[in-house]
Amino acid sequence: MKLDYKLDQLIRRHKELSDAMMRPDVASGGDYGKLSKELSDLNPVVETAMALKQLKAEIADAEALIKDKSSDADMRSLAEEEREQLMQLVPKMEKDLQLALLPKDEADEKNAILEVRAGTGGEEAALFAMSLFRMYQRYAERKGWKFEVMEVSETGLGGYKEATANITGKNVFARLKFESGVHRVQRVPETESGGRIHTSAATVAVLPEAEEVDIKIEDKDLRIDVFRASGPGGQSVNTTDSAVRIVHIPTGVTVQQQDEKSQHKNKLKAMKILRARLYDAEREKLHKERSDSRKGQVGSGDRSERIRTYNFPQGRISDHRINLTLYKLAEIMEGELDEVVDALTAEDQAAMLSSLANG
Repeated sequence: MKLDYKLDQLIRRHKELSDAMMRPDVASGGDYGKLSKELSDLNPVVETAMALKQLKAEIADAEALIKDKSSDADMRSLAEEEREQLMQLVPKMEKDLQLALLPKDEADEKNAILEVRAGTGGEEAALFAMSLFRMYQRYAERKGWKFEVMEVSETGLGGYKEATANITGKNVFARLKFESGVHRVQRVPETESGGRIHTSAATVAVLPEAEEVDIKIEDKDLRIDVFRASGPGGQSVNTTDSAVRIVHIPTGVTVQQQDEKSQHKNKLKAMKILRARLYDAEREKLHKERSDSRKGQVGSGDRSERIRTYNFPQGRISDHRINLTLYKLAEIMEGELDEVVDALTAEDQAAMLSSLANG
């Protein structure tokens, strides 16, 4: 009953918006974009709700015909058959409607900043960080996204101390947002002659890319330092002061960029990362305020949480949040991540549906 009332409200609001968009004063006014977005967000909900209403009306018609003793026996038999077929469509359509009603994460459609850092485990952790970074690069290629490497800090043996990329495309953040956390690897290092399995880790952070309208940064809140870029081992790789370090004074968030030879380009990249980190911090703050009612949520956002283990001797990957184990490690490292991402998304939706039902 509560659901029907909510749907009626949404359908009424959809009609109000549709009518308003036809008015010349709205079409030429400043609210047009905002109303258009609200209407666009309501469209899938209203279309599914109307389709479900139509389906239930057809079921009611079939049931009326079945109960009508004056109707032909063959007609009643056909009506019974039709009702059974229509009834089978109801659960899926109701599930689609529930999913359409779930609160939207406004960041889902955004591009993302990917940050991968070596954790415990020395050189082996750095090599694993490099493997993870390349896994996401291959996944981006499979999805048709653009993967722009922003900065890489390499070790002497080809591993990555840390690496940052900007990923742009359709629903990038929605597909990658559950990747944040500690990724653990169990394998025999290439540098290990004894053949013993080592455990090491890397940390992944996926931040929604923020626009200037999402997060306002005042110039007075920034301290910008420029210095000479240096390569592995501290040797200078640039003869000019092109590297940039930006400190956001109120929060202490610090971003450094030195991959570009131009100071201006490094500053632009650093600002993009800074904006994403500040926006992510705001999202985390909001998330913590709401999280009490969603203890089962997949995306806890805790970057210190161990979320996944990659066991190379067994060819196994295990996601600890949803008890998912797949023996497809080689394929996943080549960027075949969809099965994992789909499972995480489904689990998160189930948690939200449960909290809505209980709330």
